[in-house]
Amino acid sequence: MHTLSTSGTNGAVQLPPSGAQFEISSGDQRATIVELGAALRTYSVGSRDRVDGYARDEMCSGSRGQVLVPWPNRIAEGSYEFRGERHQLALNEPATRNAIHGLVRWATWTVAAHAGDRVTMRYSLLPQPGYPFFIGLEIEYALGDDGLRARSTATNVGPDACPYGAGFHPYLRLDPERIDGLELQCPAAAYFPSDERKIPIGCEPVTGSPFDFREPRAIGTTQIDHAFTEIERGRDGNATVRLRDPATGDTVALWFDANYEYLMLFTGDSLPDTHRRRGLAVEPMTCAPNAFRTGAGLQVLEPGQTVSATWGISTGIRA
Repeated sequence: MHTLSTSGTNGAVQLPPSGAQFEISSGDQRATIVELGAALRTYSVGSRDRVDGYARDEMCSGSRGQVLVPWPNRIAEGSYEFRGERHQLALNEPATRNAIHGLVRWATWTVAAHAGDRVTMRYSLLPQPGYPFFIGLEIEYALGDDGLRARSTATNVGPDACPYGAGFHPYLRLDPERIDGLELQCPAAAYFPSDERKIPIGCEPVTGSPFDFREPRAIGTTQIDHAFTEIERGRDGNATVRLRDPATGDTVALWFDANYEYLMLFTGDSLPDTHRRRGLAVEPMTCAPNAFRTGAGLQVLEPGQTVSATWGISTGIRA
């Protein structure tokens, strides 16, 4: 269902801050995808929220549920060189002089298809200062027996090759108000230490670090705002991050396919009090932070080339 809200003055139609709302459902699952940034605003199973989203009348904060294209995370100084040309992006994280989370999360997307259990959002990323390339983007969110699935597709529709990366920024949550008592399992064998600007300064094994969650254990007071790699996968190529409430056995899991070679985890310690450590951001990424400068995982799309990647959130029944 495509929903709007109506103001109390003159009967005028007034959109929520995130624009038109596209609701999908399957069984006892419900999700809301929004016009602004094609973001995942809500996802619930029965009466239980499975993501820490935001209210209909709120503006998105903390990047909750946002799409991170054509790069996830940060680019130091917002500058990079691609095929002999230097480009300068806007520094939308001015305190640290970084360009962060791409160019589409505050853009208005259009709905290409909308059925009861799925919606496809579409956006044309036009050439602009700092990123003079032309990409056609499409994201399908669908609900099924195995939970929520998000498939993104990007096509270089311009005349020149372009650098490209993608990520998503959902916050997983269970019923407790804080994540401290939850058990986390993350199948990553290496992580990226970072400097005060959150730019990676190396890659190290998680062994012996506070960030080794290959075996499930309580998050406790651990503060995580790091990217991970060397991810163990199943026979199908997918990897899974799990949160479990040991008091109830309740579980939520986010899985991602082999196109996502990197992962960001964020415990939300820098968020406002109302959302601090209430959910765990589990962010699948096709490239590492600062990839436009380092090349780590960066994809180069030739004219006409299309790439796709898929991730999803389990209902908890099959986690």
